[in-house]
Amino acid sequence: ATESSHSLQAKMFGDLKSAAGVKALNEFLAEHSYIEGYVPSQADTAVYEALAGAPKADTPHALRWYNHVKSFGAGMKQFAKASKDAASYTTGGAAAPASNDDDDDVDLFGSDDEEESEEKKRITEERLKAYAEKKSKKPALIAKTSVLFDVKPWDDETDMDEMLKNCKTIEMDGLLWGASKLVPIGYGIKKLQLMAVVEDAKVSIDELQEKMCEFEDFIQSVDIAAMNKI
Repeated sequence: ATESSHSLQAKMFGDLKSAAGVKALNEFLAEHSYIEGYVPSQADTAVYEALAGAPKADTPHALRWYNHVKSFGAGMKQFAKASKDAASYTTGGAAAPASNDDDDDVDLFGSDDEEESEEKKRITEERLKAYAEKKSKKPALIAKTSVLFDVKPWDDETDMDEMLKNCKTIEMDGLLWGASKLVPIGYGIKKLQLMAVVEDAKVSIDELQEKMCEFEDFIQSVDIAAMNKI
């Protein structure tokens, strides 16, 4: 996603403890599964924690997303890093004047098109400068992918805890296992949804799938539910 779409998302949410903020979040989630991309990230965690509680029934998309994120429990702390500073989505409260130059978040509350345009120009220049400085100090960016696996058992008698434990015994350089949860799929059977972050240059996702399928006493199939470049 581009910087402009990120600032638009953040601008739309505003104060997430207000009805207007929740309504803006609901409108955004009517067309998006998550705050960023196609898998949960720290942006979802930050927005979730910024809410005063569960959205009301009149904001069904926000409520669906809230219950989905909530179902991960403490696992939400293990979501992939957001591509934008997660705080940018939640810095709300009363609208700040566009002339306020405390930090980048003033971009979220433009009061006038002309002022907003000037503010965006200033922020863009600051970000480019900060990015150039950061890049000069850091080694080349390591390309990573966040993957959400659907792991299906043979039947309702499969020990799902043991299945999870077996999957996480797979160790590869560049592989980091993340949050997991069980999702009912019918007839008393549940599938395991398991997140992982892999370094593209070191880990083949196909090879990882094959390694998981080797636990054939527990696993019937392993599918990729979602993937997102980090």
